[in-house]
Parts: sequence; structure tokens; C-alpha cells
Amino acid sequence: MTRDRSHLSVQGGPPARWGAVRLLMPVMDAHRRPRGPYTVGAALLRRLVPGASPELVAAYDIEIRAAAPELAAQVPARRMTIDAGLPDEERILVPAPRRTLRLANGIAEFVRAAVPPGSTLAVCNGAHADPTDTELLDVLTRRVPAGTLTVLVYADGPEPPPDERAADELWPLVDRCMREGFLHAAAELGERGLDRTEPGEARWWRFAQRTATALGGLGRVREARALWDHVRAASQDPVVHAAAAYGTAMLDARHPDPARRDLGRARRWINEAIAIAGLLPDPLERAFKLGFDRNGLALIELRNGRPQAALSLVESAIELAAELGDRHPVHRMVLLANRAQLLAMLGHPKEALEDYTAAIAIDPAFPDTYLERGNLLFGLGLTEEALADYERAMRAGPPLPEAYYNRAELRTVRGDVAGALADLGTVIELDPAYLDAYVNRAGLLAAADRDEEARADVTAGLARAPENPHLLTVLGQLETAAGRFEEAAAALDLALERAPELAAAWGNRGVLRYAAGDAEGAVADLSRAVELDRQPDLYANRAVALRALGRTAEAEADELRATRSA
Repeated sequence: MTRDRSHLSVQGGPPARWGAVRLLMPVMDAHRRPRGPYTVGAALLRRLVPGASPELVAAYDIEIRAAAPELAAQVPARRMTIDAGLPDEERILVPAPRRTLRLANGIAEFVRAAVPPGSTLAVCNGAHADPTDTELLDVLTRRVPAGTLTVLVYADGPEPPPDERAADELWPLVDRCMREGFLHAAAELGERGLDRTEPGEARWWRFAQRTATALGGLGRVREARALWDHVRAASQDPVVHAAAAYGTAMLDARHPDPARRDLGRARRWINEAIAIAGLLPDPLERAFKLGFDRNGLALIELRNGRPQAALSLVESAIELAAELGDRHPVHRMVLLANRAQLLAMLGHPKEALEDYTAAIAIDPAFPDTYLERGNLLFGLGLTEEALADYERAMRAGPPLPEAYYNRAELRTVRGDVAGALADLGTVIELDPAYLDAYVNRAGLLAAADRDEEARADVTAGLARAPENPHLLTVLGQLETAAGRFEEAAAALDLALERAPELAAAWGNRGVLRYAAGDAEGAVADLSRAVELDRQPDLYANRAVALRALGRTAEAEADELRATRSA
């Protein structure tokens, strides 16, 4: 048994009698076999949505409709991206695995506002739940106070009957899972569909394509590669072979571990996809697939450190997309956003902004493009415009930790420390694994002399990444302030071992050395810090150490530099 406040996870099944426990609804069976994703989430929403205010329901329309599509008639779509109305062949975006965390956070916020206080939610077969429900239950226990809703999760429960659904029944489920980003279920149900269809036939290919894509998105690269090989062995259709070649190339180009990316092998496969696409007889299909594959090659070029070559490929894909008329708007949006990214990287911000704006005009409800344009605007010093884009990204879809994180950075630059701390707190609440949020919040808290709070963030962050140089730097700063010089030195030395170019670590070790009576060492470390990042506080601190050594003229020069660059 594990406990989080009054929330419980219990081995075994639920009790026969509940006594005084006030159950929100009868015990829910979380086993994924009958329904799949959001078995628990949909049941909970079916219980709460009818009694909730229209304004509250509207605020979480995306989350409710994704988890419980049977409620669509009761929950009008208020925020909708254009791909919702496109035919299957034009829906090219696969949501990232993190989308389900965003959905879970939105559902939790809705539940927190809609559930009768003092309720208990009891769930059985928790050990057999779909990952969407496992994640949702975890978020509910973190974000909904136990006094509002107590969550009881029992590992075991009744065994449901075997899944005997035919391929025709499984296909709509697999298709929905891919559209919504429920990748675990798409892979599991897709494999069942493959077993129930004849290799090589059209239905089998559709299952194979969805399943291999889901496996790749989950980082199950070996299984995805084996399935693409099976596709090649089962089909002689050029369109299928082109798609399989592209899918195989992306396994290397997008491998979650950069050290395991084989960009040479990815290039060989994408070249095969391009070669086949260029021979397709239908001009519209050829223009789309050739542009799609060239965009894939652009990613490989970018990761090979050749952004100009990547830009040329994306521009050729945009020219091909002009042949498609009004078809494939998502494809055009992606190409424009990719060109914008490359233009910004190559020092053409004005043109990049124009492309981001054109991409947003295609689909104003897609949050990612606002986020990317906001980052470019922020980098250009256009903070008001960047802030507007970050907040548009927040409103466009389910809770987005990255938007709050970026707004926190903007608020920090503008001196709004309280606002930045609030945003970083939101990031951590939405995603406790968001390491950079701990780093930045710990730094802000330490700078505000809120050392105990800063230390709590450093401890939480180091529990997730024990040798993170940024967290070690803040730890060194805190240990120096506490007079624990030996511990501070150990933390800062390790930070510099892991990140020799980290100016903050050199600067903080300089402060430590000065505090420990080593002014010469302090000047050496602070000088290295200044070489890496000419910040006013580094000059000011070096000036103090130089004065201690009697090097007055140099100290005065540093004081002047600190004043001029402040």
C-alpha cells in the first residue's frame, strides 16, 4: 500500500463493503481491454459533465472530447485545429506522447472544479489500466486535494473477457488513438489488428503504418524497424515502400537518444523514399509525397549541421506544395514553420516572422506555432509581442508547460520575479519532471535570499538529475552562503567537470574562493567567467577580489564595466 495524503494505491481488489465512504460513483473497472484509453477518465467525465456549468465545460472542451468522445454532443468544440475537418490522407501530424499529460492536467482541473467536495473515487484493476488512465490517476492525486476528492486505486479486479473484436471494429479505435496521441493503445490495438488481417492487403497496411508510427513515437525503435521491414516484405506497392522508407529514416533521424542516431542510414532510407515518390504517376500525389520526404531530408541535414542545405530542401517542398491548391493545409503550415525556424537560425528574423505569421494564418488554433514565434520575438527583444504569443499558446489548447516556462523567462528579464516564480510553480505543478523549471526557480529564489526554498528545488531537481551542472551551481551558491565551503567546492567542481563552459559555475566558485580567503583563485575563476559571459555582477565581484589584492586600477576598470553593462 502506498499513500499520498488520503489517496491510496492498494494491492488486491476492492472491499465488498464501503461503510461510511462516500463514493462518487460505483467502483470503476480500469482494465484497458474492453475500452482502451481513458476508461476511467471517460466514466468520470460522464458522471461530472452533465452537472457542470456550461462555462466550465467549454473551458475544457478539448480534454473532455478527447477522453470521452461519446460526450461530443454535450460539449461543443470551442477550440479546434483544422486537421479535425480534413480527410485521412491530409492529417499528417502525430501528437507527441506528452499530449496525454496535457490532457490529464486539463481533466484534473475540470474535476477539481466540478466534483462535489468530500467525494471518493474508487478504481479497480489499476495494474491493468491504459497508460492514459494511469497518468490521469497520478495527476488527480497530485493536483486535486484529498479533501475535495480522495482517490483509491486497487491493483486487481475482475478479469474481463478476451478481446475478440474483428479488424473492422479495431480500426476506428486505432485511428482515433493516433489522432489523439494515445500511442500505447495505438500500438497495442494496432498489433491486434495486424494479427486479424492478411499481410499485404489494404487494411493490414493501414494497421501497419499506424502501429509502426506509434512504436517509433514511444521510442520502441527496434519493434518499429522490424514492422517496417515486414511491410517491405509483404508489399510491392510503391506508395507503401516510399512510406516505409520514410518511416524507417525517421527512426534514426528522430531517435530519442542523439548518440544512437545513425544519420547516414537515415539519409539512405529517405533518399529511397524520395526516389520512389518522384516516380509516382499522379501529379498531386507526387507533389505532396516528394515535398513531404524532402522535408524529412531537411531534418537530417539540420542534424548534420547543414542548416542552409535544410533550408533549400524546405523551400523546394514549399514550391511543390503550391501545386496542391487548397489541399494539404497542415503540410503547408508545417513547411512554413520549418522554414521560419531555419531562417531564424541563419540570421533572417524578419523573413522568419513572416513565415510564422503565414503558418498561424493557416491554423490559428495550433499552439506550437505561437510558442515558436514567441521565442523568436523574445530573442529580438519584442517582449510585449512575445508575451501575447505565449498567452495565445496557453489559450489554444490543454495546459502547456512550455508556454508558462517561456513566459517565466520573459518575466525574469523584465524584472517581474514574483510573476516568474508563479509561472515556474505552474510548470512544476503541470509536469514535476520539468528539470529546467527547478533550475530557474532555484536560481531566482537563491538570488532573493530565499535559501531554504531554493534548496528544496535543488534537492528535488538533483533527485531527477544528480549531476545537473546548473543545479550543482545553485547548490554551490547556497552552500557558500551557509558557510559550508567544502560542500560548496565539491558541488561547483563537479558542475565545472560536467559543463566547463558554464559561466555561472566559474563565477560562483570565484565567490567561494574569495569567501575562503583565496583572492588570487577568485580573480582567476571570475576572469574565466567574464570570458564566457560578460555580466555586470561578474565584473563587480572581480573588482572586489582585485581590490583585496591591491590591484586598484584594475578594480576600478571592472567597476566601470559593471556600471556600463548593467
